[in-house]
Amino acid sequence: MTTMNPGATGGAAPAEASAPETHDTVLATVKVWDWPVRVFHWLAVACFAGAWLTAESERLHLVHITCGYTLGGLVAFRVLWGLLDTGHARFANFVRSPAAAWRYITSLLGDRPLHYTGHNPAGALAIVALLGLIALTVGLGWASETDRLPGWLDEGHELAANALMALVVVHLVGVAVGSLRHRENLPRAMLTGLKRGLPGEGIRRQHGWLGALVLICALGFWAWQWQSAPVSPGLGGAEAHGLGGQNPTGGDDDDDD
Repeated sequence: MTTMNPGATGGAAPAEASAPETHDTVLATVKVWDWPVRVFHWLAVACFAGAWLTAESERLHLVHITCGYTLGGLVAFRVLWGLLDTGHARFANFVRSPAAAWRYITSLLGDRPLHYTGHNPAGALAIVALLGLIALTVGLGWASETDRLPGWLDEGHELAANALMALVVVHLVGVAVGSLRHRENLPRAMLTGLKRGLPGEGIRRQHGWLGALVLICALGFWAWQWQSAPVSPGLGGAEAHGLGGQNPTGGDDDDDD
């Protein structure tokens, strides 16, 4: 017999807007994450890692710039998809109040943690914060690269990037704790799209064509960046010094942010 949380809501609301299942709820394996969400997620992971690892390298500055701008495009897509999608990726279906996030966090300390088919309330707030911080970091990076920042904001890009890294660490800790408490591999769920939930809460369409389009756009942008990079004869390869401010001579352009 399925035991629902006492705060369950009825009606024709989207599955993700319903109340969470308790630890005793009978769950099945359902398709939760569509292709656009999964492609976005892993591209964002790769681009953030690439941007972070190349932040201090002048030789790999083009990689830093390319990863950063790709992240900006990915955030724009995710916001649009969060408004247009009708499944678990829709913001209206998973973003909840801080009070709901606190109830979820405290439930993890008990014997019966609340379980959500899609994003849990704490994870949802982290996702919104991550999207906002990525947009801020990319925007400040672009402004710094093109000399559009006022003097007092010279370090803004680096500060935003550090705050973003701190939030990423918090997010990873939350994923690890959620995986342990719910006994499900959340990173693998983002790879396969499969997660535990009520049988009727699975998505009907995976939008594979849109996921492929996102990947093609990202790869195409990377190829264009590489082809348009200036060549430094001294290094024999592509040496990037920023979009719109490329300096083929390798002059005074040491700001890696």
